[in-house]
Amino acid sequence: MPAISNLISSSQNPVSLHLVGTDDYEEWLAAQPTEAQNWVAATGFKAKSGAATLMPGTTGGASLAVACFGEDADLWTWSAIAEKLPAADYALASDCSGVDDLALGWALAAYRFERYLEENTTDRAQLVWPTTCDQTSVEAFHAAITLTRDLVNTPAADMGPEDLAAVAKFLADDHGAEYSELIGDELLTENFPMVHAVGRASDQEPRLIDFTWGNAVHPKVTLVGKGVCFDSGGLDLKSASGMEIMKKDMGGAANVLGLASLIMAAKLPVRLRVLIPAVENAVSGNAFRPGDILTSRKGITVEIGNTDAEGRLVLADALAEAANDDPDLLIDCATLTGAARVALGPELPAFFTDDEDLARDLAEQATAVSDPMWRLPLWQGYRDMFDTRMADINNAGAGGFAGAITAALFLQYFAEDARSWVHFDMYAWSKKARPGRPAGGEAQAIRALFAVLQKRFGA
Repeated sequence: MPAISNLISSSQNPVSLHLVGTDDYEEWLAAQPTEAQNWVAATGFKAKSGAATLMPGTTGGASLAVACFGEDADLWTWSAIAEKLPAADYALASDCSGVDDLALGWALAAYRFERYLEENTTDRAQLVWPTTCDQTSVEAFHAAITLTRDLVNTPAADMGPEDLAAVAKFLADDHGAEYSELIGDELLTENFPMVHAVGRASDQEPRLIDFTWGNAVHPKVTLVGKGVCFDSGGLDLKSASGMEIMKKDMGGAANVLGLASLIMAAKLPVRLRVLIPAVENAVSGNAFRPGDILTSRKGITVEIGNTDAEGRLVLADALAEAANDDPDLLIDCATLTGAARVALGPELPAFFTDDEDLARDLAEQATAVSDPMWRLPLWQGYRDMFDTRMADINNAGAGGFAGAITAALFLQYFAEDARSWVHFDMYAWSKKARPGRPAGGEAQAIRALFAVLQKRFGA
């Protein structure tokens, strides 16, 4: 696991950090020395949720720090506090509820992607691990989110299909999972033709990453992640601005690997399977074309209406394999459509499922752990948008309407045999910096998904 740089085991002389609810602040302040009250008055400090300040002692050093939180405080509130306090060692003045969220939020405040920087950021507020904190759990969540962000942030030159597979293999080996890959023409031999078609134009051969973990007698949970390591749009070429952050088009795979790391670290009693079709949608003489007709793993023929709708093609073959394995729960994650971003924006992943119990669980846990998502409908009336005279279906919904819904409906053709299936259409990217979430690659929905899995299958 990556080290958490701003949580420390001990400190010789830490600043005492007082956590005070906004409703209790005036009472707390009235109990402080006159010097502290005068300092607050002089500096204009306001007790808003996420606000923090130092109070000086008689010798000029910090006597204590105070941080305020409201009823809606979550882990990002603690990230904001960690970012506002100056570099020093801090220790909680007393135990508090929600201490795991506090520690995780504090840890994530230190995240920076600095692989390509000559100078790294080192000075930051450090917190002594709270005594009642579940340190193992916090470290697992920190590792999962850091892994996801790092994968998405890494440029495609260093995170192609082969590189993504190497990370997946390292993670699998680290947890004792059984790992395998199908590479290049092996995809044709083993009947994953659409994965091969999308990825064959790249210098790095397409591949299907596949690993399993856990006891075979436990409930089966299968995760499928879109691993398009760079998306040029293929022959339906994207614009320059459209390609600018297409290194993130493997964000579904990154989030799946982050979730898998949480499941394995927690030793959830499930039989986990992870499937990631890893490709680059490139342009060369053997690139697949608009108008081509591909035969999928399931036998459904697909006419290519747009080569830039490639993610659903590679997912389709992986979902067909996953559903055929009869999991108790099938989850896929993908940076699939711009339409989902138009509908919900970059911070709110869309999810689709016809399992009402699962939808309810996801909504509840998303709120409980501050990991937002929003359900969109699998509106069956739009299935005729895929009609074509040349094949069973077209890969691009006609008319340009309801793009996120039609993409989900396309995937449903291939996942319909699953007992329970949910599809996530996520951005996997923060456009702007927020506390604990710098601009760049982002983990989305995996904390809520883990909470659902823990509720359903945890010991």
